[in-house]
Amino acid sequence: MAASEENSALFPIFILTIMAIPLVPYTMVKLSRAVSKKQRTIHCQCLECDRSGKYKRSLFKKISNFSTWSNLTLVLLWVVMIFLIYYTKNMSRETQVFDPFSILGLEPGVSDSEIKKAYRRLSIQYHPDKNPDPEANKYFVESISKAYQALTDPVSRENFEKYGHPDGRQGFQMGIALPKFLLDIDGASGGILLLWIVGVCILLPLVIAVIYLSRSSKYTGNYVMHQTLSAYYYLMKPSLAPSKVMDVFTKAAEYMEIPVRRTDDEPLQKLFMSVRSELNLDPKNMKQEQAKFWKQHPAIVKTELLIQAQLTRESGVLSPALQGDFRRVLELAPRLLEELLKMAVLPRTSQGHGWLRPAVGVVELSQCIVQAVPLSARKSSGVSSEGISPFLQLPHFSDAVVKKIARKKVKSFQELQEMSLEDRSELLTQVAGLSATDVEDIEKVLEMMPSLTVDITCETEGEEGIQEGDIVTLQAWVTLRRPNGLIGALPHSPYFPFHKEENYWVLLADSVSNNVWFSQKVSFLDEGGAITAASKTISDTMEGSGAGVKETSDAVREAVEKVKGGSRLVMGKLQAPSEGTYNLTCYCMCDSWIGCDKKTSLKVKVLKRTRAGTRGMVSDEGVIAEEGMEEEDEIEEEDYDDDYESEYSEDEDDKKDVVEKKGSKKANGTVKKKESSSEESGSEEE
Repeated sequence: MAASEENSALFPIFILTIMAIPLVPYTMVKLSRAVSKKQRTIHCQCLECDRSGKYKRSLFKKISNFSTWSNLTLVLLWVVMIFLIYYTKNMSRETQVFDPFSILGLEPGVSDSEIKKAYRRLSIQYHPDKNPDPEANKYFVESISKAYQALTDPVSRENFEKYGHPDGRQGFQMGIALPKFLLDIDGASGGILLLWIVGVCILLPLVIAVIYLSRSSKYTGNYVMHQTLSAYYYLMKPSLAPSKVMDVFTKAAEYMEIPVRRTDDEPLQKLFMSVRSELNLDPKNMKQEQAKFWKQHPAIVKTELLIQAQLTRESGVLSPALQGDFRRVLELAPRLLEELLKMAVLPRTSQGHGWLRPAVGVVELSQCIVQAVPLSARKSSGVSSEGISPFLQLPHFSDAVVKKIARKKVKSFQELQEMSLEDRSELLTQVAGLSATDVEDIEKVLEMMPSLTVDITCETEGEEGIQEGDIVTLQAWVTLRRPNGLIGALPHSPYFPFHKEENYWVLLADSVSNNVWFSQKVSFLDEGGAITAASKTISDTMEGSGAGVKETSDAVREAVEKVKGGSRLVMGKLQAPSEGTYNLTCYCMCDSWIGCDKKTSLKVKVLKRTRAGTRGMVSDEGVIAEEGMEEEDEIEEEDYDDDYESEYSEDEDDKKDVVEKKGSKKANGTVKKKESSSEESGSEEE
């Protein structure tokens, strides 16, 4: 019975331990994420971003952000843990070790006469004949009498002084930390114990496993449905025009789960009339085009209209029910667009290349959604050859403002950026008619806009030149600069209702053949992670090339300084194609800003594989006679819009086939590069 009571007393400690094992680490992870998220909230300070409310830290917003199911469950579990700690602490006071001297109120080593006096004194107070209280009777029998016997009997006293127990040496006992009623196997308690064991040891793990497996079978690691990836894979085409990317994007399975209500018909009809010009409907057959549009799946129609409401900044006219759907569509958009881009650059060709044209279209669609700029604004116009979309991301800018400043020969966004502060202020106030406060807002956004430079090389490690079949190492340093001196920051996006981090995509591609050779995502927010990755990559590369410890240390130190200065290392490997000269382009594209993309030309000369060559994998043509190498040529930059302009005004899917490179390719060469910007145009020198 005593052992049963002791096991029952240990049950709260058992539960406390089981709860603490997962709860403490999970809480630490949540706190670390919250701290890191708080450190990364460097955002635009313009009035439009301030009015959006997504960066405000009001008490109501703090409570609403905190009041998630996971956070509330976490708080509840901690409340239970605190209660168990308090209960266990008080319980430890009650369950004390049997000490006869303490019970009789004596010091160890007293005489027998003093023991008898103490016993008589306590008997007068607790004896059943003197005190009818049942608790007093229990205490007298179980404690006082037992203590007196332990001290008056010579054997019991000797055992207590030697072993700490009147009965002598005690054996090691094991028990189950369960409540007393569960350990009583008489009656119904045995069934309760059986249910407890089955529930905790079998059913609970089984339920958790079923929930986890059902969710993992439905979603990928990026919380995108497998059904969505399958749809994106089969709908992605190499000639997919940027204007058609929207049609693929809206086919996500997540958007199919958005409820379609009858009460939404009238608001969606009004929204359709507002955004009809942005839906790429043929004006010559408008009735047929409209009918075809509404015959699509209702969820697809609703999703596309809500996205168009974001692009045209018409979300204010949506009903309260549609506002919830609108936020859900935009909340899912960043990660769905990222997966759609991965599907575009996924190796599809026999050479293992992805497709450039749809990849550029996905990034441009992401830019427009974040900045709430219509896709039609990317069309070349009489005002600007690059379209007016870069201007429209600035606060207080509209079509009318762009036309006004165009009269002063400011037709490109780069021209506006390169103006001095005084000239730009004079232009915007006197010509565009903006106030001084508006100009101050515009300057804040221009100071937040990133400027990119790319330094890229391709080489075969340990060899001179590149031969067909070689494993080529690509190394690029992407450097970001802002006029305000920041490196990692959140973009200006007052119309996007959620925090959006800047992400950059590096694409090494052949714009003529529409092939993407290499792709990688780059972020400038996590400096610590970038330092770790760059240090490890440079260290492995130097050690692989046989460099000494000092050289490796110096290279790692230099890489760390570059990362701290706003650079990120992009490194990868690819197999050299067949012999020839390849005019490649390295695109560095931001998914949040319009007009900040960078393009760097890269000329790669691949030699025929020599008879003695053993590097990499031999191409299908086999071993070919040795050829010499000649000095490489430099390629100047070409304008981004001239080389690969947006095609929102024209659908060339069915009109234009992919142009393949023709002509003989020279056999000799190595690699060299020269940076270029998206605004400049240049010529190739040989």
